[in-house]
Amino acid sequence: MTAALSVAALWMALALIAALLAYSLRVSSALMEIIIGIVAQLLLGAEIMGADSSWIKMLSTVGAVLLTFLAGSEIDPDFLKLKWREAGAVGLASFLVPFFACAAAAHYLLGWGSTASWLAGLAMSTTSAAVIYAITLELGLNKTDYGKTLLVATFVTDVATVLTLGLTFTPFTMHTFIAILIAGAVLFALPKVAPLFFGRFGGMLAEIETKFLLLCLLALGALATWADSEAVLAGYLIGMVLAGAVGKNHALLRRLRTLTFGLLTPFFFILVGSLVSLPALIAAPGAAIFFFIVKVATKTAGIFPVARHFGSTNAEAMYTSLLMSTGLTFGTIAALFGLRHGIINEGQYSSLVIAVVSTAVGPTVIANLYFLPSHLMTSTQSSEEEHS
Repeated sequence: MTAALSVAALWMALALIAALLAYSLRVSSALMEIIIGIVAQLLLGAEIMGADSSWIKMLSTVGAVLLTFLAGSEIDPDFLKLKWREAGAVGLASFLVPFFACAAAAHYLLGWGSTASWLAGLAMSTTSAAVIYAITLELGLNKTDYGKTLLVATFVTDVATVLTLGLTFTPFTMHTFIAILIAGAVLFALPKVAPLFFGRFGGMLAEIETKFLLLCLLALGALATWADSEAVLAGYLIGMVLAGAVGKNHALLRRLRTLTFGLLTPFFFILVGSLVSLPALIAAPGAAIFFFIVKVATKTAGIFPVARHFGSTNAEAMYTSLLMSTGLTFGTIAALFGLRHGIINEGQYSSLVIAVVSTAVGPTVIANLYFLPSHLMTSTQSSEEEHS
């Protein structure tokens, strides 16, 4: 127990350092946690950090699930009806162009096999809902039409990624069929049951609302992994169907954000950063740098003209393109799936993971330095005070 508590204290110290640096440098805390994870892994090593501990991976997974749930809960159903064309077009462009372009580049320029190339294209086509939600929340963009459209587009991209992974590389089994039936029934019932439950037990010291939501998220997350899908997708879907019940409950949202950003997401972002091996990148940087450049270039080529078509300024379209070039969860998941199933080898896996995690840092820094749509930003603090 002493060892586990010491590791937990170390990770909280890293999270605190990241938060203080993020505040001082005026950058996203999620981005700084990733960078701190990279540096800590280099200086301390995986053994001292305890990055392989099952409980750290568990906290990281729960953090990612809650983060995607909160992102899904930001998607207003009424807003979705108005902006589904724009968000759908941006999301599909964000997926399709990098998917085919990166797969072709891997096959014809790097000489990868056809199956490995398709897997690479899939890993590079993803967008990080975790990074985008954390950034839009910190900047207050989640309250704007721009930020809401960006979150919906991210959801479209990630759903397309998961569906393609399932249809292309994983067989449709009885587990899949059972999981779809159960998840469909739960997602259909939740919008009817949750408001009644919250109305009866909301606001109590025992935090019954929070326990109810965690039960739903963890249960459907376990069901998703049992069916060879991903727990974070369950978080996204539950957040979307409960957007009306949870999204308008500002007191509940504030408590969930405290739990998520105060305790859980630091484990997720720092762990993601610790996956980046700087010595491996220095020893063989070619493929990782190649995929990084191709992903950002093709994401921009696909998204920028679509965003401009729907009325975004050049700066807004570029900011959208760069943020949607970020990758974390689904990209590393796709790469890990390929390694475990013998689709790619360890060298190819390392290149993909380093490229994916690097895109969580590079495009975000460039976007916030040069293309930040300051005129769209609202004050998160002011918004919360209005709802207090």
